[in-house]
Parts: sequence; structure tokens; C-alpha cells
Amino acid sequence: MRNKLQWKVLGAMALLGAGMAFTGCKSAPDLTQTQALALIQADYDHAAPQGISIMVNNDGMVQGALAKYWNRTTIYPNKYWADFKLTDEGKKVVKLPAGGDTIQWRPDSLDDKNYMYRIVTVQANHLRARDVGDISDEMVAGVDTAKGADFTEGVDLTGVPDTLQQIVHNPGNKLSAKRHADFALVNGAWTAHGIQ
Repeated sequence: MRNKLQWKVLGAMALLGAGMAFTGCKSAPDLTQTQALALIQADYDHAAPQGISIMVNNDGMVQGALAKYWNRTTIYPNKYWADFKLTDEGKKVVKLPAGGDTIQWRPDSLDDKNYMYRIVTVQANHLRARDVGDISDEMVAGVDTAKGADFTEGVDLTGVPDTLQQIVHNPGNKLSAKRHADFALVNGAWTAHGIQ
């Protein structure tokens, strides 16, 4: 009776060992927050640099006019619509997403505090990653071994003139966002798989 039990235990262990060898059970290398941050930033740095989208409110329009980025060329009979033309100095630092050089300021009323106009900085930078959270195992389609982590994505204001930096800090602008990164183990090394 004792021999049968020993043979069953040995047989089970042999099957378990064969199963592990067959499936190639290996442990994945650790992925630290520092490594994850470096992988995310490398992914951002690989992409083309981009200008910063800035929502300009009424205060921002005044700041831009004082900095001589634009001049008012037309005021409409309702006294709150106006056209502003980019100056030569303004064209060096901002561009209009629709092209051209005229900001068509069209709030709903004289007291409209929510109206904003979008401009984009000429200075192009890469996004910046920071504050990587806890890294956890994940299931990612098409990936055998995956991990994921939340992090903060932010704009880089390097090279952006002071007045535009002040405008970008006005209400209505978003300088950072929470994002999620997926990592895949490829040939024994972690790679950035996707950012959402």
C-alpha cells in the first residue's frame, strides 16, 4: 500500500515537471517604476514633437494683445465680436489650427465668460511622463506576458515664451492628464506596448 502511494506521488511530480518543461514556465524579469517611466518617455520621444494647444479666454486675449501677439482689426456692431490679426511677433510664437492669421472672436454675449479660442504654439516639444503608479500584471490582447501602470502625462513648456506660459495657466487649459501604459515582454525585455 505504501509503495503504491509513493509511486502515485512520484508519478504526479513527474507529470507536473513535464508540464512545466513543456509550457516553458519562466518567470518574467521585474519591471520597476523607473524602468516603466523610461520606456514611456522613450515612446513619447520617438513620436514627432508637437505644439501645445492653448485655449485662450478673455484674459488671455488681453495678455496676448499686451504682448503684441495680435492686434484688434475689426469690432462688430454688437461690441463683443471682434477680429484680431496676428502680428509678425505673434506668428513667431503661435499658429491658428484652421490656418490664416485672423482670430475671429465670437462670444455669445458681452458677459460670456466661457468663450475660448484655440491657438497652438509654434514651439514643438515632446510630451512628458511622470508619476508612474503601481505596476500590475495585465491581460493584453496578442501579448503573452504583460504589465500595466497608470501615470501622468504632461506638456513640456520648454522654449515657450513667458506670456504664452501665463496664458496656458489660465482656466480652461489642461496641462496634464492621467494615462495608462501597457508593457509587453518581448525576447526577455520589457517594451512599451501601448498608451491609453
